[in-house]
Amino acid sequence: MPVAASDVISAASYNIKQCAVPVTISGLEQLQNASKESIIDLLEARIQVAEATLANMIGAGIYADGTGYAGKEIDGLKQQVTVTNTNNVGGIDRSQPIGAFWKNQFFDISDSGTGALSSSNILTYMNTLWAKQVRGNDRPNLVVMDNASWGFYMGALQAVQRFTNTTDANSGFVTLKFMDADVVLDGGISTGHVAASTLYMLNTKYLHYRPHADRDAVALSPGKRYAVNQDAEVSILAWAGNLTASNLSLQGIMQP
Repeated sequence: MPVAASDVISAASYNIKQCAVPVTISGLEQLQNASKESIIDLLEARIQVAEATLANMIGAGIYADGTGYAGKEIDGLKQQVTVTNTNNVGGIDRSQPIGAFWKNQFFDISDSGTGALSSSNILTYMNTLWAKQVRGNDRPNLVVMDNASWGFYMGALQAVQRFTNTTDANSGFVTLKFMDADVVLDGGISTGHVAASTLYMLNTKYLHYRPHADRDAVALSPGKRYAVNQDAEVSILAWAGNLTASNLSLQGIMQP
């Protein structure tokens, strides 16, 4: 019975990243909305816009490479789950043998595929990537796609769709799954943040969205700041935190 200590946990270290959105009201706007009711409406509208802007910045950061805004951007999926697998993530150099355990899984279509991504091959490619990410009971539970990949996936499913209702015919699906993982479109009316013809196959058990407890989309103190060179009042809505991982070997990406 061996009793020697086993090194089963290695540490990755992530920096705290920050973002902020100012809410500004000029003195003229306060005069134009002089009644109490108007001021409340104006403030509510500005705060709602600031909250939406902050949410969009965080959403974009989830897919970022951590270098934007002078390094203040979130260490997103573009940095942590890649096809190259040779960058430094969380202080662990994946280009060195010691960082091999920290490499994610990937399917490089141009290298391992039989052709460009299409409705006829996307399921085969996804099956190959899925098999690389299964470890006992651990398996991907979220698949995120861009517009092109989503279209190919829908086309692959609709090709084998059968109608079971004699009165209604519906071509399409309200919710999508791959195996038992949720399939999500990040795109739609805009292109989204996922690169073209790219999908992420993720195990969210080992991905952690970590906002700081003291700065999770809150107004910085003091609540109101007054400019010395202009007639304006400013409040700043701020966030701090990062996206961290505890196991990148169970995360995957498919790219052209």
